[in-house]
Amino acid sequence: MNKIKISAVSYTNTKPFVHGLIHSGIPDKTNFSLDIPSVCAQKLINNQADIGLVPVAALLEIPEYQIISNYCIGATGAVDSVFIFSDKPIQEVRSIKLDVQSRTSNNLAKVLLKNHWKSQPSFVEENADAFVQIGDRTFGKKDQFAYGYDLAEEWQKFSGLPFVFAVWASNKEMPETFIKEFNEALKYGLDHRMEVINTIPPRDNFDFNDYLMNKIDYNLDERKLEALHKFHGLIREL
Repeated sequence: MNKIKISAVSYTNTKPFVHGLIHSGIPDKTNFSLDIPSVCAQKLINNQADIGLVPVAALLEIPEYQIISNYCIGATGAVDSVFIFSDKPIQEVRSIKLDVQSRTSNNLAKVLLKNHWKSQPSFVEENADAFVQIGDRTFGKKDQFAYGYDLAEEWQKFSGLPFVFAVWASNKEMPETFIKEFNEALKYGLDHRMEVINTIPPRDNFDFNDYLMNKIDYNLDERKLEALHKFHGLIREL
C-alpha cells in the first residue's frame, strides 16, 4: 500500500498536533510535510496530499472532501494571530494588501469588510492603507500599529459564532483504522501542550501559554461547524 501523504501547517498553533503525530509514529507510515496554509490547501486540491490541515475556504475547491477529525484550528473569541493591521480606522481604509500565505483569512477579511464594516476597499499588492497578516509573523505586532483588528473576534461580533480556520480533511476515503490512530495522535499532542510550550523560546511581547491553551480552540464542535457553513455561504456571495 502506498504511504498516506499528510500536509500539516508549519505555524506555532499546529505544534501540538505535530507533537502528537511525531510521538505516535505516524510519520514513519506516511509522507509527512509541513507547509504554509496556502500550500497545504493546494496540495489537497491538486491531489499531491491525501490529508491536510486545510484552510476552510479551500474546502470549496475540493469536490469530495471529508472532515476526518473533531480537532481543528479555531477560536471562540480573539485568536491573536489573524489580523488586519492599519494606522487608520477600518472605516477610513481605502486599500488593503492580502496575505499570500492564506486564503481563509483573506476571504474572512473580505466577508467582514462587506457584511460587518459595510466597506468596499480595493485590494492591492503594494502601498495599501492596511494589510491582512496571519500566523507567527503577527506575534507582538499589535503594539506596532494604531489599529489591529483580530478577525476571529470581529467575526464573533458580526455572527455571534466562533470561527474555524482550518480542519483536518481528506480528498478521498481513508481507512477507519488509520483515522482512529490519527485522531488519537492529535489528542495526545493536545493533552501534552505544556510540553510543547516549554520548547518554544519565550518572547517579552507574546504569551505562548495563553495562545496555545486559551486563544486557539482545538475542538471542532457543532457551533464551529455552523460557523463553517455560514462562512462558506458568505464567501459564495462575495
